[in-house]
Amino acid sequence: MADDPNRHATRRRRQLWAGVLALAGLVLLVVGLTVAHGVAAWIEVVVAVVLLLTSYLVQTLARRETVYRGRGDDRR
Repeated sequence: MADDPNRHATRRRRQLWAGVLALAGLVLLVVGLTVAHGVAAWIEVVVAVVLLLTSYLVQTLARRETVYRGRGDDRR
């Protein structure tokens, strides 16, 4: 139980990074779909999708680590 604050701080940090990545991805997606033209638009859309997927993975890992880290002793 001693590492509970550390675990929660790590989860909050990862959730923050996931939010930043998602926001950047959404901004790039909007710019790529509305303002940019040609190859630049496609590059922005691809980068936006990669950022959104990375955000989702970071968020999923943060949740999974928080849920399953405390159950290590129960599985044995």
